[in-house]
Amino acid sequence: MQKTRFAKPALSLALLIGLSAPAAWAAPAVPTIDVYKSPTCGCCVKWIDHLEANGFTVRSHDTGDLAQHKQRLGIPAGYQSCHTAEVGGYVIEGHVPAKDIKRLLKGKPQARGLTVPGMPVGSPGMEQGSHKDAYEVILLDKNGAPQVYSRY
Repeated sequence: MQKTRFAKPALSLALLIGLSAPAAWAAPAVPTIDVYKSPTCGCCVKWIDHLEANGFTVRSHDTGDLAQHKQRLGIPAGYQSCHTAEVGGYVIEGHVPAKDIKRLLKGKPQARGLTVPGMPVGSPGMEQGSHKDAYEVILLDKNGAPQVYSRY
């Protein structure tokens, strides 16, 4: 009696479906981040490139009225920078590193969001060769009170 070397159709189909389905243990997708910026700001584009290189999907919104977005999102005057973003219910102001945004989204603290006030040299999007200024990423609580989140 000769043995057949064909796989059972049901088993082959199940194997094919199993291999093509996304793994349940795969890391969750990073949410889309909306960035509000001036249409002529080059460092904002570089920061967006930094976010995309770190897995974010970015929707860029050119606007002539950034102040309106900062006011709407409650960014205090001393903590503002050249662009404002929203992701996962948080505001991100300025040149915040992607790893800090991911940490924020993972930890889900009760906060308004993160900010890097000003435009420190060496922060993402503000690279100037090997020169790097020391700077802090600030967590703004729900009332806008600041606390240091990271130091660079």
